[in-house]
Amino acid sequence: MGVFGSTRLPGLGSRSQTETVQHGHSVADAADDAAVRGAEPAPAVDMSVDLAGAVLPSPMMTASGCAANGKELHRFFDVTELGAFVTKSVMAEPRSGRGTPRMAETPSGMLNSIGLQGPGIRAFVENDLPWLRQAGARAMVSIAGSTSGEFADVAATLRASEAFDAVVGVEVNISCPNVANRGLVFACDPHASAKVIALVREQLPRDIPIFAKLTPDVTDIVTIAQAAVKAGADGLTMINTLLGMVIDTDLLRPQLGGVTGGLSGPAVRPVAVRAIWQVRAAMLQGRLPFVPIVGVGGVRTGRDALELVAAGASAVQVGTATFNDPTAPVRVGRELRDLLQDKGFARFTDVVGIAHERVG
Repeated sequence: MGVFGSTRLPGLGSRSQTETVQHGHSVADAADDAAVRGAEPAPAVDMSVDLAGAVLPSPMMTASGCAANGKELHRFFDVTELGAFVTKSVMAEPRSGRGTPRMAETPSGMLNSIGLQGPGIRAFVENDLPWLRQAGARAMVSIAGSTSGEFADVAATLRASEAFDAVVGVEVNISCPNVANRGLVFACDPHASAKVIALVREQLPRDIPIFAKLTPDVTDIVTIAQAAVKAGADGLTMINTLLGMVIDTDLLRPQLGGVTGGLSGPAVRPVAVRAIWQVRAAMLQGRLPFVPIVGVGGVRTGRDALELVAAGASAVQVGTATFNDPTAPVRVGRELRDLLQDKGFARFTDVVGIAHERVG
């Protein structure tokens, strides 16, 4: 059975209950025990975050492209429970995307080759963004383009929309091909990355933070991060999917219609942790200004999220896990909160980058 007909993806797991902690005892159980003994329950963890001026009640977000634009997941949980809802990347014009098949399961993850299918920015601001505002969601709008100028045009249209007050940030998906430069991915080149970020920054108010979404398919991700921040990025989203490929060994041909696709799921989490660690380390070394990192890649449990946070992420996105468990973004947030409470932390922000203090 495929992704949508199975109960779980290989390696994705299917935990739907709050993850247990030390000795198999959950934080909720511990609180109940304390109440029976007459002891004061542990205070709740402050999960609020400030992402370059965007103050959110939770660090948890969806990942772009895995949950459309809100209506689909709203059937499973109230999208206002999230710190922000990250939309599917939107481009200037409608796109039909790549040919089928578009998805392929892999050990501990999946490949997707969607091709940024979508209705275009005008339809987005007329339909999707007003719905997000009406629902009370905090929208992190992901934008994309085939040229640097297209990114700017999309940002300008977004800024002019009547529902713009629902936007708490803009994620700039520079991890897509630049058609003006032989199809080179913007985020693989520091100059191309900087140009896009600078143009987008010009189109948006200064109080709306922009986050450059980086690809791990580079030799030195710190160099790309430096270029993006210098050009005006207020934060970084790390990481996008890794480029991969699957061969159908029965037909002996590529399994995806687009030949290659983006690898996501638990298999990529160690890469995400490494990338976040490297960029956070560069900040600590003074090679890069301190900006918030939004961590994404293979998160399916609270412990997975904690890895990214300890490496340096100030917020966490959940993507592929929603194919198996649509409530994953909020479930992971609860599990993360319970883990922090069990470890004695009063604030989520106290754990951001903590692993760098514990080396050696």
